[in-house]
Amino acid sequence: MSIRVVVAGDHQLVLEAFAETLNGVDGLEVVGLATSCDAVLPAVGRHRPTVLLLGESTMAGKALRVATDVRSHHPKCGVALMVGTATPSVVDRAVAAGALGVVPKNARLPQLVTTLMGVAGGCLTVDPSLLRPVAVGETMLSVREMDVLRLTAGGATVKEIAGELYLAAGTVRNLTSAAIKKLGGRNRFDAARIAGEHGLL
Repeated sequence: MSIRVVVAGDHQLVLEAFAETLNGVDGLEVVGLATSCDAVLPAVGRHRPTVLLLGESTMAGKALRVATDVRSHHPKCGVALMVGTATPSVVDRAVAAGALGVVPKNARLPQLVTTLMGVAGGCLTVDPSLLRPVAVGETMLSVREMDVLRLTAGGATVKEIAGELYLAAGTVRNLTSAAIKKLGGRNRFDAARIAGEHGLL
């Protein structure tokens, strides 16, 4: 099944050319374009993409706010941010906004494709050298681990979390186990409590 992508940027002609390139990649299908801040959420709602590819400079610098809104309203849609220069501070802001992927605009097509596929799979896909951990003591939680714990704190079952995040149940269990180990929790609910007490949810 193809990874469905909505691409958001500032210029229609550029987006159309970009979409044509991505549509030539096996496993990817661009299902929608958005060229304004107000158009992104409706496009995601209408096309139900697996991934939103969002330009950092899009919508007069409002891309991070848009990323947060999309993650809030459509948690099954992963967000990949295309940035001018990928630095640790840029990645920090992107991940805090809910993006799972960050790719520089000078990246080659294979790197972009890898990022989109990683985000579609629910994985944080960023150059490891650019990551600064979200810390509880010496502990680092991934964005997806925090998503799982947040839903756990709300009482969701593994099956419900898998459906909400568009992940396999096995992946949810793996993420849960990793978070429990990192936080020193007794079980997933205890790990969610610890994460909540540290302001991670």
